Amino acid sequence: MTPPGTVAGRLSATWLMVLATVLFAGMGVCVKQASSEVTTAEVVFFRGFVGAIMIGALAWHRKLPLRTDVPRQHFWRSVAGVSALSLWFYTIGHLPLATAVTLNYMSSVWMGVFLIALQLWRRWRQVPYRPIHPALMTAVLVGFIGVALVLRPTIQRDQWLAGLVGLVSGGLSAWAYLQVAALGRSGEPEHRVVFYFSAFGTLVGLGLMGAVHLVNEQPWITPTLSTWGWLLGIGVFATLAQLAMTRAYALGQPLAMASLQYLGIVHAFVLGVWLFGEPVHLLAILGTVLIVLAGVVASRLSAGIRD
Repeated sequence: MTPPGTVAGRLSATWLMVLATVLFAGMGVCVKQASSEVTTAEVVFFRGFVGAIMIGALAWHRKLPLRTDVPRQHFWRSVAGVSALSLWFYTIGHLPLATAVTLNYMSSVWMGVFLIALQLWRRWRQVPYRPIHPALMTAVLVGFIGVALVLRPTIQRDQWLAGLVGLVSGGLSAWAYLQVAALGRSGEPEHRVVFYFSAFGTLVGLGLMGAVHLVNEQPWITPTLSTWGWLLGIGVFATLAQLAMTRAYALGQPLAMASLQYLGIVHAFVLGVWLFGEPVHLLAILGTVLIVLAGVVASRLSAGIRD
């Protein structure tokens, strides 16, 4: 593995994250197409199932061990990641692609919120803490102003729930990315991180499918051939993206990598307009720019007060 401190390591991390954003955008297109015919439960299941099969086959072929010494870290990373992913898939199915991606990619802003809350808690408990930089609080405020601008021109009255779900998915994503970085620093290879995440997602997807089709007595509808293709595409794109992203977080600085993820908004915006004919709103573009700027500023300032 390339040492994180070298120029080569930083370049590798940067390009791996760029590749991950492209692959995640492709996954988003597949999710939006599949969601017109299947539920979020099926999407979550097939994303995890295809990923587990791919990584399992790779591990078997290359004789890569799947046994881990940090099962607890994998569990909490999977809880945060699968929860964020499930909420995001729901959002993609109910909102314009660029809007859903923008809400989910507020992870850097949410990291700033978490750190502000941590410092306030330490101050209240009279525990030594580092003062909160005023610019960090400004960045968080600007980020939420950006969200308001993104949502106002694109969300109808019956879509506010999906918008709220998208915001929550962004917060959970921030937690998941911190867990991914911690696993990378503990020496866990990317194939193992992605495998356990995919396996956990498969189990959660099965549970959600059981709740939808058995408890709610909603009949199973066999997907069309094209939808089977979209479901397969979700798993393939997502797994390759996860491998690239996990490697990037292991090589690079976590908050810097989170900032690079904002490229995914650009990809989603172009694909949404091109493939789905989604409208272009000036306020939404302005809001996206504010969120990106807020995320970059929050990433830089948060790095200075992280333990």
